[in-house]
Parts: sequence; structure tokens; C-alpha cells
Amino acid sequence: MEKQSIEEGVLPDREGGKWNTKMSVFVQELKKVSHIAAPMVTVTLLQYMLQVVSIMMVGHLGQLALSSVAIATSLTNVTGFSLLSGLVGGLETLCGQAYGAKQYRKLGVYTYTAIISLIMVCTPVCVLWIFMDKLLILMKQDPSISGEACKYSIWLIPALLGAAISKPLVRYLQTQSLILPMLISSFAVLFCHIFASWALIYKLDLGTVGAAVAFCLSNWLYVVLLSFYVKFSTSCKNTRVPFSVEAFHNIGIFFRLAVPSAVMVCLKWWSLEVLILLSGLLPNPKLETSVLSICLTISTLHFTIPYGLGAAASTRVSNELGAGNPQKARVAVSVVMFLAVVETLTVSICLFFFRHILGRAYSNEKQVVDYIGAMIPFICLSVVTDSLQAVISGIARGSGWQHIGAYINVGAFYIVGIPVAVVLGFNLHLKAKGFWIGIVIGSVLQSTILSLVTAFTDWQNQAIKARERLSEGIASGRE
Repeated sequence: MEKQSIEEGVLPDREGGKWNTKMSVFVQELKKVSHIAAPMVTVTLLQYMLQVVSIMMVGHLGQLALSSVAIATSLTNVTGFSLLSGLVGGLETLCGQAYGAKQYRKLGVYTYTAIISLIMVCTPVCVLWIFMDKLLILMKQDPSISGEACKYSIWLIPALLGAAISKPLVRYLQTQSLILPMLISSFAVLFCHIFASWALIYKLDLGTVGAAVAFCLSNWLYVVLLSFYVKFSTSCKNTRVPFSVEAFHNIGIFFRLAVPSAVMVCLKWWSLEVLILLSGLLPNPKLETSVLSICLTISTLHFTIPYGLGAAASTRVSNELGAGNPQKARVAVSVVMFLAVVETLTVSICLFFFRHILGRAYSNEKQVVDYIGAMIPFICLSVVTDSLQAVISGIARGSGWQHIGAYINVGAFYIVGIPVAVVLGFNLHLKAKGFWIGIVIGSVLQSTILSLVTAFTDWQNQAIKARERLSEGIASGRE
């Protein structure tokens, strides 16, 4: 019988069946990952567009308004919004694994814990924003720009508090694969933000203050829409719980995962901001700073794609580990890495072929356009490393080994990347190109080590740790 099947060109059942089973599992997982990743990419891009809209509208008010809002946006992102985005990564581990283990009540409790914890973090950040002008003057910034940036930052404080609530709600929904309400809410918020910004900035003549107020209103509208869905949707009936003191008992568990998550997210972001500040010390600082800012904008826009893949990776891995299915977690990792490779090759090739015209989207000056064209090959390399880093960081958040990623990031960027960038930029006179090469070298080192850690991960052991983590959460709630 077996001989006949071979002669007819049909694989024996024990081999063909095994191959078909593997492909079937891979395809099923691919559908699950795509169902999460595609809308998460859109959600991330729509949220990023809120700040882009604010800067674009303020840009028509004059150079002072544009400069002050651009600097304030950069510093508030670094010191506030990126910090919250990083810390809330701890919730992806806790909620994702609790959902996989069908401990639905824990999702609601952990979400309350995260909101309390992030609001606590907001307090010192708000103090820093109130004295933002003093910080900028110490950084040798123009006093008039510093004063306007400080005013803008102070008016953004309500938006920070809104983010402390919305970001945990996003992770609460994400870990249950409830992406559609976030997608619809993000579209609605962006539409309202455009109208509110136009009305407050131009019609009510509030200028930069109007831009900040519009951003705050949009953030709180997002909170209201997500809260409304969580409160009344039947999809959340099992995970929706009333507030209790148990939320305070889990703060220690949350921060043990949140702090290394924040280090993973923030360190590279901060390293790029450091280099943009250092570019002001180069010859022709206007050109060098402009080019680096444009490169960072391109990189940030691209990052929304692998970030969505990373969110899908975090959700699928955490769910399967919580359910005690290490093999399915391994398949999820394989699927997401496959998608990351396809995405990064596609984007890199497109960027490379359009390298001579891409700069025209940002500037009409030939010098800037040519400089961007020369930088594109290095941006393509950073696209590759960013994709791998974002996806593997999602895997780390889903598994709970953020602390390993944090150590790797410190070494890759602050022991290797930034020092190499400074040497190349200043000592070897490669300027902005040298800065970016240094970051790419740090990114390559980071991605390589993270890939090795992922390849050698014992998923059975990760499933055991997930079970222990959930047991610890239950024990702390009973104390």
C-alpha cells in the first residue's frame, strides 16, 4: 500500500499527514495573529496621528509656536507618554496569562492595579513638566521657546492622566483580542481631534494652548469610549469586576514586570532623542538636526507596523502560556517572526528604491533631500532591526522575561550604540550619518542577542513560570 502511494506521487500518510498538520496549525495561528496585528497597527498609527495633527496645525502659527510645540512634544513623550507605554507592558504579561488560564476576574483586578500604579508615576512627571522651562534653559535652549514649551507641557498634564487610564484599558482589551472597539474609538477620536484642534487653535484663537487642550480632550474622549465599551459590552462580562482593595495588593507584582518593560521600550527612544540633542553641537546644526529629525519621523512611522505585530505576539504567547500550551506559544512565535521578516523586507526594499525622492516629502531644499537619500540605506538597516526588536519585545512581554530584554537594551545602546555614534559623529566627522550608524550598530547587537534568547527559550519552563506567577497573584489578593 505504501509502495503504491509513493509510485503515484503521494506521500505516505505518516509523513504527509504530519506535514499537513503542521501547515494547518501554522495557517490557523497566522489567522489569529493577523486578526490582532492588522487592527493594532491601525490603532497605533491613529493614536500617533493625534500629535502629528497638533504639530501640523500649530506650524501655521509661526516659527516660535512650531519650535516650542515640537520641543515640548518630544520631551513630554520621552519623560511621560513613552514611560507610561513602557510600564503598562507589565499588564500584557499579567492579563494575557490570566486570560489564557481562564482566571477572568484577575484581568479586571490587574487593570485597576495598573491604573493606580500609572497615576502614581504621573505625579513626579507632572512636577517635571511644570518646571520644563528651567530644564530647557539648562539645555541651552532659547528662553522664549522654553517658556512657550513649558506652557504647552503644563496644559498637557490632563492628557497624561488620561493616558494613565486609557493605556491599561487598551491592554485589557488587547489581551482578550478585543481589537475592534479600539479601532472604532481611535477613528472617532482622530476625527474629533481634527475638528477640536481647528476650532480651538484658529476659531477661538487659543494658539498653542488650544492645541494642548484639544489633545487633552481627545485623550479623555478615548478613555470615555473605551470605558463605555468595557462597562456595557457582553464581551467583557466575565472580566468586568467592581473596584476593590485587592488592586492595591498587586502593585508590587505589577512593578516587577512594568519597570523592565519600560526600560525595554524607553531606552532606544531616549537614545535617539539624546543624539538629536547632540546634533545641535555639530557644524551646520540646522541641517544635521533637521535630517536626524526626519529620519526619526520615518523610523517612528514604520515602527507602528512591527509594534502591531509585537502586540499580537504578546497576546498570543501570553494566552497560550497561561493556558499551559507551550507548543502553541512556540508556533505563535514562529508565525510572528515569519510576518516580521516579510514586513521588514517589503518596507526596506520600498524605502531603498524611493530613496532619491523620499526627502521631497519633508523638504524642498536639495541639500536636505540629497542628505536623506544618503541616509536611507542606514534607515533600511534600522527598519530590519526595529521590526525584530518590536516583535521580540512583544514575545518577552507575553512570556514575562522583560528583565532580560532590559539588560540587553542597556548594553546595546548605552555601552555600545551611543559611544560608537559619538565617535563616528564627532571624531570621524561623519556627523548625522555617524550618529545613525552608531544606533544601527546598537540595534543590530540588540536584535541579535534578543533573537538568540528567543531561539533558546524553554517554552515548557515559561508555561510553568506563568502558572507560578498567577498563583502568586492569587495569594497576594488573599492577604
